[in-house]
Amino acid sequence: MVPLLLVLLLALVLFGAGFALKALWWIAVIVLVLWLLGFVVRPASSGGRKGRWYRW
Repeated sequence: MVPLLLVLLLALVLFGAGFALKALWWIAVIVLVLWLLGFVVRPASSGGRKGRWYRW
């Protein structure tokens, strides 16, 4: 009975980790797309050059 519970617990942990990693991948892809869009739609500064869309 204990080995069965350990296997089920391991499967649950691995499923949870897999779901969390997949969610983190989607978040990373969304942030990357927003970052790349920031280079495309960045406003022009007063000197005519394109400015940075972020503050730092």
